[in-house]
Amino acid sequence: MIARNMAMLAGAFLTMGIAVAGEAPSTRPSAVPDTVSRPQRTAAHRQRDAERIPAARMSADVRDTVSRAVRSATIHRSLPAAAVSADAEFLDFAVSRPEVMVDLWRSLGISKLSLDPVAPGRWRLADGYGTTGTVELLHRERTATGGMCVFMARGGYTGSLSPRDLTGSCLVVVRYDAIGPDQEGRERQGVEIDAFLDVDGLGLEIVTRTLQPLIMRSAAANVREICLFVSHLTAAAARNPAALARLTDRMQQTAPQDRQAFAALAAGRRPPTATGDADDIREELAGRWLTVDQLDATMRR
Repeated sequence: MIARNMAMLAGAFLTMGIAVAGEAPSTRPSAVPDTVSRPQRTAAHRQRDAERIPAARMSADVRDTVSRAVRSATIHRSLPAAAVSADAEFLDFAVSRPEVMVDLWRSLGISKLSLDPVAPGRWRLADGYGTTGTVELLHRERTATGGMCVFMARGGYTGSLSPRDLTGSCLVVVRYDAIGPDQEGRERQGVEIDAFLDVDGLGLEIVTRTLQPLIMRSAAANVREICLFVSHLTAAAARNPAALARLTDRMQQTAPQDRQAFAALAAGRRPPTATGDADDIREELAGRWLTVDQLDATMRR
């Protein structure tokens, strides 16, 4: 479940960027996400993934930050690829403006995460379960059919999931590109995430034997469930764009122009009709996920 997995993941190294950053909604057990399996990464894969980062198109400061993160990483992994039913324009907005999606989750009552902008492309994060830190968008690109975002997350965790306080950082590369329509004919994007993690003050053996399995299971589940939520969101928005527009009015942490852009992009820029009950679409979206109270009970187990 994402909320629990994300707290564990964040507790290990703060987060894995937006697609895996923060406490996303947690599905009920019946939800089955769409994924594509990928093999374990080797040293050669690590080098290849590092070379895929477009360093030549980054500023000197960002390039240095990325290079240091890659060199110092305790763990490098590529998560299993995931599929999301959305067009590239909406996915680019959702990935590069994560605070808007987080505001939607909070308005639905399915997340305690706060992700507060402190500057353009920078956020202060608290997951409500012991993780705090910052997330920064270092680099962003768009192509004709997809895009890429590179994030750096830094922070720490204090709580029952670890016998000691943990601090660390994580460089996350999120790539997405069109992979053909889904079964309903909607546009679909394949999402790939490469992560370079550095957990402060822990030996390699401890990280490899103890944290790494937990981190990868949690991160993979997190990405799958976020993609599942986005797919449900875009489907509901396409059926009833007016209801989604009214639902976004409840997102009080998001500026009106951003709420309007979010609703329009999620609906594929279909014009809202005169009718549409926000509570209908709210029940459709929130009903698939655990409430905050249920999440709290899960975390206490």
